[in-house]
Amino acid sequence: MAPGPPVVVYPPADDGGRRVRVGEHFLGMAYGPLDVADFLQRAGVEEADRAYVEQSHRIEWRGGGPDVWAVTRG
Repeated sequence: MAPGPPVVVYPPADDGGRRVRVGEHFLGMAYGPLDVADFLQRAGVEEADRAYVEQSHRIEWRGGGPDVWAVTRG
């Protein structure tokens, strides 16, 4: 795991997109793990791919893990 600021993926919005933040920087809205990997690569995490996104302890998933991309209504 490369050192660096924490990565936070927020709970899904109504459209299924999830905000992605590294440290204090908003990277964008992700609609799947590959979007998260793309954002991280652009932020300098060269090893970021789908497997990295799904397994990295650097990423804090809020409102569900890397397999949750839709809002759940109770």
